[in-house]
Amino acid sequence: MSEAISGSGASGGPLDPALGGPHDPEHDPRAAYALEPEYVARLTDRILSTTGVTKQVTSPINGAPLANIPQSSTEDVAEAFRRARIAQAAWARVSIDERARILHRLHDITFDRQTEIMDLIQLESGKARKHASDEPLHIALTARYYARTAHKHLDTERRPGVMPALTRLEVNRVPKGVVGIISPWNYPFTMALCDGLPALLAGNAVVTKPDAQTMLTALLGAELLEEAGFPRDLWQVVAGPGRELGTPIIDRADYICFTGSTATGKVIARQAAERLIGCSLELGGKNPFLVLRDADIERAAEGAVRASFSNAGQLCVSTERMFVADQVYDRFVERFVARTKAMSLGASLDWGVDMGALISADQLETVQAHVADAVAKGARVLAGGRARPDLAPYFFEPTILEGVTPDMTCFGDETFGPVISLYRFHDESDAVARANDGDYGLNAAVYSRDGDRARVIARQIKCGTVNINEAFGATFASIDAPMGGMRQSGMGRSQGAEGIHRYTETQSVAQQKLMRFSPMFGMSDETYNKVTTATFKLMNKLGRA
Repeated sequence: MSEAISGSGASGGPLDPALGGPHDPEHDPRAAYALEPEYVARLTDRILSTTGVTKQVTSPINGAPLANIPQSSTEDVAEAFRRARIAQAAWARVSIDERARILHRLHDITFDRQTEIMDLIQLESGKARKHASDEPLHIALTARYYARTAHKHLDTERRPGVMPALTRLEVNRVPKGVVGIISPWNYPFTMALCDGLPALLAGNAVVTKPDAQTMLTALLGAELLEEAGFPRDLWQVVAGPGRELGTPIIDRADYICFTGSTATGKVIARQAAERLIGCSLELGGKNPFLVLRDADIERAAEGAVRASFSNAGQLCVSTERMFVADQVYDRFVERFVARTKAMSLGASLDWGVDMGALISADQLETVQAHVADAVAKGARVLAGGRARPDLAPYFFEPTILEGVTPDMTCFGDETFGPVISLYRFHDESDAVARANDGDYGLNAAVYSRDGDRARVIARQIKCGTVNINEAFGATFASIDAPMGGMRQSGMGRSQGAEGIHRYTETQSVAQQKLMRFSPMFGMSDETYNKVTTATFKLMNKLGRA
């Protein structure tokens, strides 16, 4: 296996070699994935916690305990913000070049320790290694992008003043202060860090509350930030239920970044509005996938598998609704079902698994309920449809449904699991209308050999990102592309210029020379008005010439 498994990696490795490895039949497989106590202690030491209370985390791979995570109090949140504000005041004076250099170092460190990162992601989330590998890659790309574009996004910008040559106008990007980030469990390394990196580059500090199930991965991310060169107090971590710590974070933050459910996002938006602070919210989705009559069927079927079953469907931009043209429906479904049934299923740290487990009993219960409801009301199961406790406690097979109708829960509600519904269409305008049906608008995919036509259709789909001949990676991996949802899928954008500018205040500074904005040389107010009017009329005429 990996150096991290053997305990000989640069970090010391997360797994306890004394308890045996994943391939050792002489040892209990539950013990084989036990974490070294020293490793856990080193990571959890970063949590501000004075409560003496801990929460046990178990692995979705085998249901075995992983660690006891110290829990934070509201007083710990207050202390985190106190420390962060002190650190931010000094950090804001650090040059953009130095901040960028640290991000470049983070890029290299992330790749140096990616095996360890993937191990921990899998232990806490149960996902397949191929999907865990996406996370360090995304963070490295994010760090490199913002390091390379730092001056483009943050340098003072000269703009035309009202009076040419007499009004010097500059626009500054000023850090907001301390950003509060509440991150989810589904991509624990990516989501713990990706929104915070541009915040740090812009001169802010961060107080973050990762999800309880994936605290260790988020804490490893915090350790890498310090190793790269960010001051430790600049990135504060608290642990505890969102219902207890969410409001104290919002009450103290200068900006809030949240990824999670639409219901919780609405609550956060109201609380942020009450304080007149900004927020960005990436929320739920019921993402559509359109296969047009001229699509490359094999390519579309391959993309459909990734769109539907990456991370066992626990991906905000994954597909849950698939609309296929009548002319290719039967051929596409045949290939899609065949590819789905050929997937390698399992729960381990090994490469070669196509889909891993769901993360929790709650997620499994939701998926089971959605599928059972659909089948009871007449939907047909073309592939999957069963829980697989023989593979892992929360495992559910990749499932394809046909004949899903509006009275079924999975028709409009987000499943957030490996379940996809198939629908025929004859007219492309009808397919677009059905893709736009409902309240969500996060991500979409369009498969067609006619790129021009596909782009026309993409503009008609009410989603924040649309991928052509790709499931989701083309937009998500292009860090210069803004990511975010329309309608009930959220507000604000991550990535690109939008992803860093949200953490800044724009400040206009204008220096006036010679002519002032009041009567001069003994002019009356009336004469001043006439001279000003004539001047601007002349400027307009010259500007049109």
